[in-house]
Amino acid sequence: MPLYEQIEKKTVKIPLKSRRKNDVLKELVKILKDSGKVKDSKSALAAVLKREDLASTGLGEGIAVPHAKTTAVDTLTIAVGLSPKGIDFDSIDDEPAHIFFLILAPPDQTGPHLQALTSIAQMNKNKEFCREILQMKSSADVVELFTRQQI
Repeated sequence: MPLYEQIEKKTVKIPLKSRRKNDVLKELVKILKDSGKVKDSKSALAAVLKREDLASTGLGEGIAVPHAKTTAVDTLTIAVGLSPKGIDFDSIDDEPAHIFFLILAPPDQTGPHLQALTSIAQMNKNKEFCREILQMKSSADVVELFTRQQI
């Protein structure tokens, strides 16, 4: 399933209020909880933090993709957050992250989870798209961009 079919206005936050890595993770999980996508935000956050302890999910070039498998969701769920100022996310290039995709999936749904990660990795190569997304002022603009680009 393409990313644009997973991203909704209610799960996009511009700008993120958080300034530190763990706070960003909490904020993104809360977005999903508030939108009714996460049943148990504490276990979802614990799963994300556990995954992040293994290795940072900061891809570099301004993108971070924290992700985890958790029983706190019934299906693949994605939150998007933008931080124009950037946040230190222990990225592989030591640069701040500006675009965040939090991906949560049930433990038994590996395919959609991997497909979403692959789509984001491919999107990361599209520098024009990444510049454009950072110019978005509303969640509706972000959804429209993903839909228009069919990402």
